[in-house]
Amino acid sequence: MSALQAYVRATAPIGRDAERIGPFLATFAKDSSHPMENYAIPDDGAKPSSAEIALLISAYRQRDLRPRLEFFTEAAPDVEATLVAAGFTLERRVPVMTCSVEDLVDCDAPEHIQLREPSSDDEFRRLRSVQNVAFGESPEVSDADVERNRDYLTVLAERGETIVGGGIALDIVSGATEIVGIAVAVEHRGQGIATAITAHLTRLAHERGAETAFLTPGDVGIGTVYRRAGYRVAGECVHLSLS
Repeated sequence: MSALQAYVRATAPIGRDAERIGPFLATFAKDSSHPMENYAIPDDGAKPSSAEIALLISAYRQRDLRPRLEFFTEAAPDVEATLVAAGFTLERRVPVMTCSVEDLVDCDAPEHIQLREPSSDDEFRRLRSVQNVAFGESPEVSDADVERNRDYLTVLAERGETIVGGGIALDIVSGATEIVGIAVAVEHRGQGIATAITAHLTRLAHERGAETAFLTPGDVGIGTVYRRAGYRVAGECVHLSLS
C-alpha cells in the first residue's frame, strides 16, 4: 500500500494547489469546492499531534472547505483513530483493488457496443456528462473539465452515435496508474459494459507502461464488476471529514 499511497501523494496535487502541513499533504481544487476534490493525505506512518490536526483544519476552514482526508489505512495505521478522537467522522471505508499485467482478464463488450478513445472535445464533454449523471451530479460540463480530461487515457463506450459510458486512467507514475470514473448510463447497465470498459482501459494502460492499475470502487457490491476483469482486493481506503 505504501507504493500506491506514494502514487496518490504524487498525483493528487496535479492541477490543484497543495500545502505541506505537518505530516499531511493538503490539496485544494482551484475551481471547485466539491469534497472529493479537496482532501489531505497523511505521510506513511504519520502520528499527527493535536496542534498539527488543528492547523490542517484551519487551512480548509480558511478556504470555506470541509476538512477532509483520504488515505490507505495500511500506510498510516494510526491516523484514523487520532482523527476520530479529534472529532472527524468516517464517511466511508472502501476496498483498494489492484490488477497487474498477469492478472488482467480481457472482457468483450456486447456486440452493439464499441469501445474507443475519444477523438474530439465534444466527445470528452459528452462522456463526462454521462459520468456526472451516473454519479448523481449535474450533466453540465465546464471547459475546465474537458481540459483536465484531455490529458488522461480515456475510453468511451458508444452505441451507434450515443455515448453510454466510459472511464479514465490517470497519469502513470513509477509503474502505477489509478482507474477512475468507470460509469455506464442507467438504461444500459446490466450488460457487462462496465466490466468491458475496465478491462479495455486497463489493457491500454498496461500497454503504455503501467505495471499495476488500481481503483477504489464506490461500494463493495460494485467490486464484482472489477473482479471479472482481474482486479483483487489489496487493502482499504478511508475517507474522513469534519463537519
